[in-house]
Amino acid sequence: MPALVIGPMLRYVDETSASIWVETDEPCQVTVTTPDGDFAASTFTVHDHHYAIVDLTGLARDIPAYGVTLGDAPVWPLEGRAPSRIRLIPPEGPRRLAFGSCRTSVPHDAAHVRTHGPDVLRAYGDHLETAADPDWPDLLLLLGDQVYADNPSPEMLAYIRSRRTAEPQGEIADFEEYAELYRQAWTEPELRWLLSTVPTAMIFDDHDVRDDWNTSQTWRESMARVPWWKHRVVSGLGAYWVYQHLGNLSPAERAADPLLQDLLKGGGSERLDAFAELADAEPSSNRWSYARDLGHTRLLVVDTRCARQLTPGDRRMLDPSEWQWLEEQLALPADRLILGSSIPFLLPEGVHAVQNWNEALCDGKWGRLVARLSEAFRQMFDLEHWAAFRRSFDALATTLLGTGVPVLILSGDVHYSYVAKSRNITQLVCSPIRNPLSRVLRLANVFTQFGIATLIGSTLARLARIPRPPIRWRVVKGPWFQNALAVLTFPNSVTWYEATDDTVKPIDTVHLT
Repeated sequence: MPALVIGPMLRYVDETSASIWVETDEPCQVTVTTPDGDFAASTFTVHDHHYAIVDLTGLARDIPAYGVTLGDAPVWPLEGRAPSRIRLIPPEGPRRLAFGSCRTSVPHDAAHVRTHGPDVLRAYGDHLETAADPDWPDLLLLLGDQVYADNPSPEMLAYIRSRRTAEPQGEIADFEEYAELYRQAWTEPELRWLLSTVPTAMIFDDHDVRDDWNTSQTWRESMARVPWWKHRVVSGLGAYWVYQHLGNLSPAERAADPLLQDLLKGGGSERLDAFAELADAEPSSNRWSYARDLGHTRLLVVDTRCARQLTPGDRRMLDPSEWQWLEEQLALPADRLILGSSIPFLLPEGVHAVQNWNEALCDGKWGRLVARLSEAFRQMFDLEHWAAFRRSFDALATTLLGTGVPVLILSGDVHYSYVAKSRNITQLVCSPIRNPLSRVLRLANVFTQFGIATLIGSTLARLARIPRPPIRWRVVKGPWFQNALAVLTFPNSVTWYEATDDTVKPIDTVHLT
């Protein structure tokens, strides 16, 4: 009898449709049962794992409760949990959008709470089970590091040791281990229920694959010499496509996806691996970025990792094909734009200037020896944000100013939260969900990123004769360093929440007028 391994996960939702993703332990038909009828799909198989995504289309109202049947066996809902329901996106657009990034999947015992803090996403699930409708988000946007492939939990390390002794020790090696990594991350009862009833959209950041992924061409060349790396990155991108990317797409986009159609016809593991290998070697062969029209808002979630052009002297956050897509999307009419970028666009200004300076030195501004030292500095201190791809920063800043509409940029990555503003652009950062900096590193970040960098960044930029950015901005709120999840309430406020006693409480609210 088939059983659920992961899920059900409510993924894509719009005004009339919803998509539910599952992993099962054997091939079967997956049926989602609702008061308005049943919807079904068959599983497809890659690397001996079985997946289905069931589209509920033609919906005329919210679904108050749904169940899942595998073959003839009902497997959902969970006993003792509130019903899993589906709330469609209102025609006028979402009322609330939750977002955050960087969630480790370590245990919730006292020792790990001391080192990793409480899990805000888990606490948020507890909160929503008894919350009134006005508190519910219409979408949960997860902005990177949904899993940590390079820093697994104790349970994941035990699983790795149980099956191999080969390198890489202490890291994920293949698709099988990625599958277990996602299983451990997404199957705790509180989180499982939350993901079954709140729509989610996702994008990767570096730890979904490996720390500093695609920092520079030098980084790529160094990793290419590591014997196990190619299999790892192919497995990571293949797993990302299955576990995260598929659910970002609308039913129509998935129906037109050649890879999915091949897998549904039995294309198998080789087809997925070939796709992932090409996506790593030639980023323009695939687009991980995606767009959604949400009534009053156009949401653009941008791949700032795999789509990079890393040519020294001509670094770009997005390669030409990805940039063209983004320009076309930004030119479409919208009352408001939301950009999801795993890494912040507007950093504290001093840090921005330091990253501008480092990029110029890496490209040979002060000679070859300094370039080599600067490359090591770039990797050591994670100088790889939009500011470290200055051509792309300037192009995007100019384009966003030209839209003439409010632009919100939602980001994570940096392990603290803040708000920065520049004319029609507002940067909202929420990080981490569960992976806080130590007290020492918090103080170091305040001192460097909000203190000394402000003093020396502009000086270094002037010494390297780097022109000023096309926009000016400032941090107007934050930083907050605790684990957090942010909730954007349309049209004009955002609140950061922290976990406390299996629920959440506000850290601060910022009005966006």
